[in-house]
Amino acid sequence: MKKIVVRFCGDSGDGMQLTGNLFAQLGAELGHEISTLPDFPAEIRAPQGTIGGVSGFQVQLGAGVYTPGDKADVIVAMNAAALKVSAMNKHYHDHAIIIVDTDSLTDKDLEKALYKTDNPFTELAIPETVQIVPVALTTLTKEALKDSGMDNKSMLKSRNMFALGLICWLFDEPMEDAIHLLEDKFKKKPALIAPNTKVMVDGYNYGQNLALSVNQIRLETDNQTPKAKGRYTSIAGNKATAWGLIAAAEKAGKHLFLGSYPITPATDILHELAGRKDMNVMAIQAEDEIAGVCTAIGAAFAGDLACTTTSGPGLSLKSEAIGLAVMAELPLVVVDVQRGGPSTGLPTKTEQTDLLQALYGRNGECPAVVMAASSSANCFDFAYQACKIALENMTPVILLTDTYLANGSALWRIPSLAELPEIKPQSVPEELKGHFNPALRDERGVRYWAFPGMEGYEHRNIGLERDAEKGTISTNPENHEKMVLARKHKIEQIANQLPDLRVQGNADSDTVLVGWGSTEGHLHAAADELNCALVQFNYICPLPKNTKDVLSRFKRIIVCELNTGQFATYLRGQMPELKIEQYNEIMGQPFAVERIVSYASK
Repeated sequence: MKKIVVRFCGDSGDGMQLTGNLFAQLGAELGHEISTLPDFPAEIRAPQGTIGGVSGFQVQLGAGVYTPGDKADVIVAMNAAALKVSAMNKHYHDHAIIIVDTDSLTDKDLEKALYKTDNPFTELAIPETVQIVPVALTTLTKEALKDSGMDNKSMLKSRNMFALGLICWLFDEPMEDAIHLLEDKFKKKPALIAPNTKVMVDGYNYGQNLALSVNQIRLETDNQTPKAKGRYTSIAGNKATAWGLIAAAEKAGKHLFLGSYPITPATDILHELAGRKDMNVMAIQAEDEIAGVCTAIGAAFAGDLACTTTSGPGLSLKSEAIGLAVMAELPLVVVDVQRGGPSTGLPTKTEQTDLLQALYGRNGECPAVVMAASSSANCFDFAYQACKIALENMTPVILLTDTYLANGSALWRIPSLAELPEIKPQSVPEELKGHFNPALRDERGVRYWAFPGMEGYEHRNIGLERDAEKGTISTNPENHEKMVLARKHKIEQIANQLPDLRVQGNADSDTVLVGWGSTEGHLHAAADELNCALVQFNYICPLPKNTKDVLSRFKRIIVCELNTGQFATYLRGQMPELKIEQYNEIMGQPFAVERIVSYASK
């Protein structure tokens, strides 16, 4: 096969995220493209063995991989509840392989998972074409570790490693590479390396020695697209975002300051940056969302690359302070990792529902740059670009990612600092020394940046409206209109710095799929099936200059979003003459490619 989809699912304590990540990383190290979907409940720990406690991890690997896959080729179900959730949500296709732990199908287990009969396979109406592979994972794991000195509870935690070894056999993956990854994962807990390695190897040998009645699957790698030379790794979106911020600070010659408050699913960015004092990163966990953004604004006034991270509920709390940064015209990067809402909503699920809030969710005429990453890997690139735009144009930039990108991972080539675009933070001319004020601007309409410690450039910066010439407080009506338009013009001129919008797929088609942010992979796969065009937006405010020219080429424009139509509404406001269709899903999950294809084929 050219690509395969595997889904690991079990109780929240069964280590499905660890198992899936290790298998995905193994695929990446072997040169496969990967896309992952961690799918876990919001509860800290739902009752063990219940449907509400099922945690899943899906990964697609191979060549031409754009998504984690609609349906799995292989399911590993660690208990009865996981088996049921997989069947209820149709996570596998009709010729899939399901490996299930038979030790977890007791009457008690079936009762917890709300089965009505004692035969789960019949009750779930699993097609006869599906290959069921019953494996006594619990018994075999205990047997493998009987001489380890571990207690029963500790041994059971290693069932996932037996399953991982079995999957490595199924796909003929080299054990030595898997062992190396395991050793690296547990290097800070060396006592866990030997028992988990033994269990994983035993799982591999179980499949090989007993010649399980299931076909092995080999990934065909001969036809993979050649990759640029360099070092590659598997990277999650939140880590890529953090590294992009670090790289931008290094390139700009600035200290990186992060003022944030923990919130799912953005907290990992704070975790990553808090551990990078060696890269001159200053990270503060503030007492709340407002304090987080306000400390960042203070750092921007002081001359640092200032960032704050959040999710939808936090973005609404930060709105007044973002308005202060707009009025004071200070560079600020706000990373919003979107999640299901409103309120606490679906905190571990994905949506694209903060777009209009990012565009308009502040009082007054309050323009800011809005952009979005479109893959876990390019979270690095767009975090870097967000910093570049903020520092060079003295404006807040809101970068939208989401739960799917943040927790998912992809194959990523590690760039060198030298190959990254130059960042030239806005500065202040020497001739303004001694008579500087914060209203002075360059030819682009961008105000100059002076900060404390610069002798001769002392000034006050305020949240009240300022005089367009003197920089002092002004309530003059004509001046206010002039300043509103000046701030608007500053954002609009950034379009001159953006790359042109490009058409992917079949540019001669009458139909174009239009998306923004994290939907790119799914729309790419759908466009390939439909043989139509694809246009994906990363820059939203301002839009690329050629947006109208590109979209007006097509007779049918289908805007696909994980919301009720926010980007479609925005495009209609910008280009009312265009006839725009919508395809929307709001289920807390990424798109299913087959549903996009079905809609667009009508």
